[in-house]
Amino acid sequence: MFALALAGTTAAEAAAVPDFPNPKIFGASFQRDPGHDFTKRISPRRDGVLRGWITYVGSRHVEYEPIKWKRAKYAEGYFVGPPEGDVTAYASPVAGDVVYLSAFGCGKARAGTTVSPKTGLGVKRCSRKALLANAKKSRMPGLITVYKGKIVKFQEIYTP
Repeated sequence: MFALALAGTTAAEAAAVPDFPNPKIFGASFQRDPGHDFTKRISPRRDGVLRGWITYVGSRHVEYEPIKWKRAKYAEGYFVGPPEGDVTAYASPVAGDVVYLSAFGCGKARAGTTVSPKTGLGVKRCSRKALLANAKKSRMPGLITVYKGKIVKFQEIYTP
């Protein structure tokens, strides 16, 4: 069993999170994690920002994987994860004070959009509880910031 504590980060730690560069939002290749050994147990990604989505929500951690943009023949495109059988996945606890910026609001209906017109990224700050509830319902593409083994920020990518 994967056992990581859910200890939240303090305000001082949250302020100390470096400003990692964002990957290309609609990148057409999976981001690599050099040096990560996927043959061992599932573990956190190195510090930085991953374009990905949460695939599993557990009581102590979430599992997530990288995603890439795939162009479609008759539409703009859509995000896809690694192919079936690929072991490229990570697991981390979600910080108690995680910054969740939603593209569709915080309510259960997730109606309307709350995105930056310049970037297509969510701007509405929602609770940790809302992040976990929404991640259980569906795979939300987003920029996942990992710092010291914990997910400290999830900024949802708007996809119509």
